[in-house]
Order: sequence, then structure tokens, then C-alpha cells
Amino acid sequence: MMESMTDATPTLIIDADDTLWENNIHFEEATQRFLDLAETHGGDRESTHARLVEIERRNIPIHGYGTGGFTRSLMDTLEEVTGTRASSSDRARILALAQRVRRMPIQFLPGVKETLPLLKRTYRLILFTKGDHSEQRDKVDRSGAVSFFHEVEVTGEKRPDDYRRLVETHDIRREISWMVGNSPRSDVNPALDIGLGAVYIPHPQTWSLEHEEVRPVEGARLKILKRFSDLLDHFFDS
Repeated sequence: MMESMTDATPTLIIDADDTLWENNIHFEEATQRFLDLAETHGGDRESTHARLVEIERRNIPIHGYGTGGFTRSLMDTLEEVTGTRASSSDRARILALAQRVRRMPIQFLPGVKETLPLLKRTYRLILFTKGDHSEQRDKVDRSGAVSFFHEVEVTGEKRPDDYRRLVETHDIRREISWMVGNSPRSDVNPALDIGLGAVYIPHPQTWSLEHEEVRPVEGARLKILKRFSDLLDHFFDS
């Protein structure tokens, strides 16, 4: 077991949503219920959904991630579809959808809780999660995941500069450390851009706004795995 961390200790930086536990499936379920609501106002389901994606893309830089930004995007979409301000009853239904997402129990993905303690024997583990700070901390606290990690960091975005700050703050040696996650846009590509290794574990329900072609740079260290427990085949020193 790792007794202490030194300059030679490799680090695994690990994403949370849809890497450790289910997340986007809850937003997708709420979206389907919202499209039911839009249909009652004469909205076409497919075009309404397409417009919602556009509005989310527009709103994120202003209102951020999480259920607060999601609520705002649903409201804006409904008002564009109907051409009028949302009624109090419609607003209440949208708020209820978002609050249900926020209160969903933490559902770890298969193998996660068994794999993390084994990885912690050899690696420094840092949980690096993106989104609304209070919501992400609440999920981390409710999950009990703190015990699996040496550090927890919540950030508003995961761009190359955000990774550089993480590396500097925690004195991470890039050449022996890796980012693990399900999102090409937020986990894989920016980590590769700054010289970290990256482990891509695709999730079938990754949010569409996180989709991006994986673009390894020359000399990049990239692994693509099917499931979280496969990390043991590559990183667990028994």
C-alpha cells in the first residue's frame, strides 16, 4: 500500500459524472418529460429538442451547468416554442423536473466502488468534476466518494487552462499522470493538449454537448477502455 506521496507518485485525475456514477440519464429523462409538455402546446418533439440543444449551448457560458442552467434553458425553449411567457403551472412543472434531477440518488457505475480502493494503493487519486459548485459538492458528499480520493476539485469548466491550474496546484507530474473520463471534450482532449495521458471510457449516454472527436496529439498517451474496472489491467500494481 502506498505509504506516502512523493514527487515520483503518479496521479490519476478522475471525472465524476458518467464516469463514476450515472448523471446524464437523469437529464435525458427530464428532457423527455419536458418534450411531453411542449407537445401539449403544439410543439414538434424533434424540432423542440433541437432548439433546446441550441439554447443550452447558448446559455451555458452565461448560466453555467447543473439544474439551474438546465431549468433556464427549458424555460427559454418553451417560451420560444409557444411564443408567450410560460404560465405559472408550466414553470412549476419545469422546476419540478429539474429538482427531481438534483435529488436523484447516486448510482455508481459497475465496478467503480471496487476499483477505486485498489488504485489508491499505488496512485494519488484526484476527483476533478465540472459544474455548479454546490451541486457537484452535494453529489460528492452524498456519494461518499471522498474516502476514495486524496483530493477533490470542482471547476466551472475543463479547458486546458483549468488542467494547467490543477497540475500546478497539486504538483502533478504530467509525464507519469493520467486523466480518466467519458467526455472527449472535457476529459480527454484538454488533458492530452497539456501533456497528460488520457483514459477514455465511453458512456452510451454521454451528453451531446460533450461529444467531440478524440484528437490525440503527436506522442500522446491515450487508452480507450470499455469499463471502469478495466483500469486495473493497466494501472494496478499488485
